[in-house]
This record gives sequence, C-alpha cells and structure tokens, in this order.
Amino acid sequence: MKKRFPFRFGTTSYIIPADIIPNVEYLKDKVDDIELVLFESDEFSNLPSREDMQRLAALAGEHELTYSVHMPLDVYFGHPDKAERERSVGKCLRIAELTEILPKSAYVLHFEAGAGVDINGFSGEEMLRFTEGVHHSSAMLLEGLSEPASSVCVENLNYPYDLIWPVVEEHGFSVTLDVGHLEYYGFPTARYLERYLSRAKVLHMHGTREGKDHNSLSYMNPAALDMVMQALESDSGKERVFTLEIFSEEDFHSSCASMRRFIR
Repeated sequence: MKKRFPFRFGTTSYIIPADIIPNVEYLKDKVDDIELVLFESDEFSNLPSREDMQRLAALAGEHELTYSVHMPLDVYFGHPDKAERERSVGKCLRIAELTEILPKSAYVLHFEAGAGVDINGFSGEEMLRFTEGVHHSSAMLLEGLSEPASSVCVENLNYPYDLIWPVVEEHGFSVTLDVGHLEYYGFPTARYLERYLSRAKVLHMHGTREGKDHNSLSYMNPAALDMVMQALESDSGKERVFTLEIFSEEDFHSSCASMRRFIR
C-alpha cells in the first residue's frame, strides 16, 4: 500500500505484538507513515531511547517514512488545576524534544480535562474554565515548541469540535480528523468533512465492532469511507496522512483489503 494514494498511507506502531522498532521494521515497506503511540507513567514507559531514535530516523531515511507523533493520552490541557496543566505541557515538550530528529508529518494532541472526565456534562462555568485552560496550555506549548503551530493537530474526541475550534483557530493549530470517532459517537461526518477537512493534516480511520472502536476499516460504514475518499479527492494536493488507527496485524491486513478498491 506504500505510495499508492495521493496521501501518506499509514498505521500505528503497534501492529505486531512487539516494541516500536520491530513494528517499524515490519511496516517500513508497507506504509508511508507510522503513528508513534507514546506513553509514559510511573509504572510503565515505552519512550524510545536516544539510540532508538537514531535507528528510527535511519529507517525513515532508508524507506521514505514519516512519523506522526501521538502525544501521551494522560495530558490534560483543560484541567482545572494549573500545576496539572503545566505537567501536561511539560510532558508534550519532552516528547517533542525526544523526537526532534525524526521526519515528522504531525504531532497529534487531545484536549481533555482530566482522566475519565466527560466534558459533555459541564456547566457553562466549567466549560469556560476548560476552554480557558486549553487556551493557556496551548500558549505554553507553543512557547516551548521549536516546530510551527500547524504541526500540532488537535483531534476530535467525544464532544463537539465546535467547543475547541476557537482555540485551534486562534493558535494556528491543524486538525486531526478522527472519522472513526465521528462514526462511533454519532457526529455528522459529512458536516465535519465540509467544515474541518481543509485544516486536517491527519485523518484517523477505524471501524466499530461490538460497541468498540479502533477496529478494522472493514467495520466502518462503507458510505462513510466512500464519503471520506471523495472528499480527499476533491481537496487533493495537500500533504495529508491517512492513518489506520488499529492495533493488530489481522486488522491491518483486512483494512488494507478495504482500501484496495481506491487504488488508482
């Protein structure tokens, strides 16, 4: 599937049950871009060493790869506590520094308020506090980031993207349009494509199976997949990454099978 589409076709760094480098070795001749799914906690970290980063950079150079760097999921830019927001920004800046030598297509970032916090139930005052927190965290991130603001792609989650769009727009961020999330949470995919595709540098694609997302593309509504591909055809000519956000070899192969009918 490498070099078969008018966008960079990719998937995650967890397709085979192994660490990041064996996954990149496995995928290097199959995709154009690999989403590095990174996490760091007191109990466990998968952050590559400096030597590993050199190897990832070498593999990218040898096989014309780029990396989309997914910031850790436990960063909370909209947390009500300033110290927690500063910790979150600091973690993102450490990831940016660690991955500095890699050829990157994007940084993928979530705007969240805390572990397990659903902002859909926020009062007006809580929502204002959330958006103000996200605004201040974003400014702090950009102050320490050596990359342009457009390299940061803020992902749509389980709440309406309109809530954070003013922050995305003000700071000059790009969009990660997660079509799998749109379908899973019941948002209008056509409207999101119309409104946000022009700012989307990354698309996350996955299907829903038995009430769970991040499954093979073969489980995505075919009409939604067709809609995305038509929209990309109409808005071609831009550098974009199309990431199969899935986590198994079986899902990868069946997702590729679903994409073969779109090969030119």
